[in-house]
Amino acid sequence: MLWLFAIGIFLIGQFGLFGQERDPLAGVFLLPLGLPWNRFIDFAPEATWPWLAAAMPLVNLLLLRAICRFLGSRQAK
Repeated sequence: MLWLFAIGIFLIGQFGLFGQERDPLAGVFLLPLGLPWNRFIDFAPEATWPWLAAAMPLVNLLLLRAICRFLGSRQAK
């Protein structure tokens, strides 16, 4: 839920939706959710940085899901 909220804030600030002024710091809430993976964004082209920062929390969610499935299957045996 936090990730969806942060994405919403990012999109509103990035594109000036709903009458808001464009804000370069709109993605600030995505940064802590995407740690440590967003530290590697510097290797990508600069035009993709905001979109990669928005996607990095998904990497954490996928890793948590995989770990939970792995541990859940081990306990079922």
